[in-house]
Amino acid sequence: MNAPNASGWRPAMGEAGDHELSLATASGDKGLALEEKLIFELGRPGTCGVDMDEPAGAVVPGLSRFLRKAAPALPGLSEPETVRHYTRLSRQNYAIDLGPFPLGSCTMKHNPRLNEKVARFPGFADVHPLAPQRTVRGAYEVINELAHWLIELTGMHGVAMTPKAGAHGELCGLLCIKAAIEARGEDRKIILVPESAHGTNPATAAFAGFGVENIPANADGRVDLDALLARLGPDVAGVMITNPNTCGLFERDMKAISDAVHAAGGYVYCDGANFNAVVGKVRPGDLGIDAMHINLHKTFSTPHGGGGPGSGPVVLSEALSPFGPLPFTAKDKDGVVHLVEEEDAVAYGHSQSFGRMAAFHGQMGMFTRALTYMLSHGADGLRQVAEDAVLNANYVLRSLEDVLSAPFAKAGPCMHEAMFSDDGLPDGFTTLDIAKGLIDEGFHPMTVYFPLVVHGAMLVEPTETESKDGLDRFITSMRSLAARARNSDPSLKTAPHHAPRRRLDETQAARKPVLTWKEAAAETA
Repeated sequence: MNAPNASGWRPAMGEAGDHELSLATASGDKGLALEEKLIFELGRPGTCGVDMDEPAGAVVPGLSRFLRKAAPALPGLSEPETVRHYTRLSRQNYAIDLGPFPLGSCTMKHNPRLNEKVARFPGFADVHPLAPQRTVRGAYEVINELAHWLIELTGMHGVAMTPKAGAHGELCGLLCIKAAIEARGEDRKIILVPESAHGTNPATAAFAGFGVENIPANADGRVDLDALLARLGPDVAGVMITNPNTCGLFERDMKAISDAVHAAGGYVYCDGANFNAVVGKVRPGDLGIDAMHINLHKTFSTPHGGGGPGSGPVVLSEALSPFGPLPFTAKDKDGVVHLVEEEDAVAYGHSQSFGRMAAFHGQMGMFTRALTYMLSHGADGLRQVAEDAVLNANYVLRSLEDVLSAPFAKAGPCMHEAMFSDDGLPDGFTTLDIAKGLIDEGFHPMTVYFPLVVHGAMLVEPTETESKDGLDRFITSMRSLAARARNSDPSLKTAPHHAPRRRLDETQAARKPVLTWKEAAAETA
């Protein structure tokens, strides 16, 4: 936080007098740009927003040991004060409803309000996982219909709907692979993970009990096929590959990779977080994929991040389907959909299931939004999703490659995201300066310093929902920032200048974050 005030705004000479500042100016406030204190700093001891009666009657026997010895350390505010505090904070937050979110590999896109409305229908929003099956047939219909379309879109054999998010789906797929290998009586402990894969892939493999070995990328940003082929052997359980990969490129050797891994006795896991780039255009099952998670909250609607929770169904090949988790939905001959649990697993060909991923059957809100998204778009609309996402990313790439280093610009068209780096910037200027400068331009920064295969990476994903006008504004800002760096503009090194906070010490913020509030010690005379 820079002086003279927390917002970084300096009053112009004569605005409030050269030597006299108004109370608002001195506190950091100007107009509607309010300096917001912590809620604990706003509260007053002994204040409560509601009237609470004294507890009546004796304490329930056996619970007395849980009684508080002192009042909880909560801020004391009235209801209007509390509402205003959080509303003021919300006005300092960037949101997809304000402008583009160019984060790479995150698909922060506009989500149709229709989907939100449907997700809030009674019977979906209020459904309880312990409700008797006969009372929630409609919810099971939604899950079963969505499962059907996920199988159709991916060309796979089955699908596990219970995983709660992408990384949870990765774990599900690897547990299927582990169960299949154990069923063959083999001991394979190694998962190969290309450098261009998502960072969660090696972490998930290690969590599932596998050893992890990296496969390098080639000069085009794709998997080094020769290096992968050389490493295959009887100890390799499979490969985890992200396609399109984290560099925004389609793995053109995907079928060759799958064939080689299968020939060596392994399985192929595909990270499907970037499925929005190929949905309706490519079926992963046709590429030899054995398991792939699909982030419903990225490809098929639902606000990403703060709008969670997520949902990561896993589509499975015929070889892995028998090992998929329980429960799952199934439709009887009479057309009634019900939930298949352990006692019915054998009858439905799941006698080798590795068990459960979750206590219940998935994220109802995500299912409802995703199915609404699919039905409202239709097959042709879903193809257009991929086409528009790829078109927008390539428009950004070709519009900036003359002012920013684009390491894979000659590797063919990118897919859903465009990759840049700080290699071409003058000495002393880095990716961080461009990202902080974007805040002053009114945009959320892109993903920075990831993936690690590119030095000073800047990963931009415009998504399919941004208009050309919106992209042109973003491109204009990026070109302006690149020009400021080339001209060695010192103000770029201290950006942002028009944000609630100035630039932090990134190292100290990461290593010594202050995450809790402590009341200042009383001053002594």
